[in-house]
Amino acid sequence: MHSDFAWIETIAPDLLGVITKRYQILQYVSWMAPVGRRTLAEQMKISERVLRTDTDFLRHQGLLESSKSGMVLTAKGIDVFHGLDQLMNELLGVQEDEKRLAEILGIDHCLIVSGDADQSSRILDELGKCLDQTLQLILPSGNFTIAVMGGTTMARVATQLSYKLSAGRELTFVPARGGVGEAVDIQANSVAESMADATGSKYRVLYVPENVSAKTYQPLLNEPAVKEVLSLIDNSQVVIHSVGDALVMAHRRQMSSDTIQMLSEHHAVAETFGTFFDKDGRIIYKIPRIGLQIPDLDQIPYVFAVAGGKSKAQAIVAYMHNAPKQTWLITDVGAAQMILTGETR
Repeated sequence: MHSDFAWIETIAPDLLGVITKRYQILQYVSWMAPVGRRTLAEQMKISERVLRTDTDFLRHQGLLESSKSGMVLTAKGIDVFHGLDQLMNELLGVQEDEKRLAEILGIDHCLIVSGDADQSSRILDELGKCLDQTLQLILPSGNFTIAVMGGTTMARVATQLSYKLSAGRELTFVPARGGVGEAVDIQANSVAESMADATGSKYRVLYVPENVSAKTYQPLLNEPAVKEVLSLIDNSQVVIHSVGDALVMAHRRQMSSDTIQMLSEHHAVAETFGTFFDKDGRIIYKIPRIGLQIPDLDQIPYVFAVAGGKSKAQAIVAYMHNAPKQTWLITDVGAAQMILTGETR
């Protein structure tokens, strides 16, 4: 396919540029709708005059429509946009980038969606849709326990799962770890419930606080309700988690000032599963919590790490030193390009 594009570019060098630009306009409108022309031009970093020419063309083709609120895709526009996905992935070299990224990170699979979550939170929805489609594709029929972590990315991703995922499958969502001391709506229990609601599936909760003493911690393991959910977690076949910026996560969890200072002094850049890493993947600190630990992931067939945005690139690289090889990373162009160009070193 790449050779075909090369021939087209030789005889009509402007053609691929026009296709790419108009596809990207449809893409940004899809993410930001309803959106005004000035805001769209700022996001795409092109002039309003240039943008006006292409949006007028797309409107005349029946792909866009405008109102006082801004531009949105028409039903025809949505069909064309999604119909071009595979072609544009080839044209923009996304599939090759996915292979290169997987090789750099030492894992089996990487999937890259367009955009940068730091610039538009709607990219998180695209990450969620990609996760949903991939799970539909690779999970066989049968019963699956899916262990999920919490966090803002996971809470947003949860809303994009669909009933199609549970077709031919009986799914039970469980929190991968105990409570994390965060806002209720982004805790793992809430994410598990949200994913179950989105897919018409079952869920179980694990009500265990985070920073408890060893004296308090051990008796909890003998509680029947805790033991039952822990058994489900230990036997889960799928894990879905994100990767966070170490200091952001430490502040969000209201960790002590001494601990935060220690993390800063040791240059911690990443956190997942309550474990903090420096840029080389060395463990700086671990929060003792009930549930899955990173070494447990080696025995789980399907592991998905979902994280996007340039600001997450260094954290992704740091964690991947410890990730199991069967990990699927679902990320965006913003993070991928930072890693591929070596800007995280």
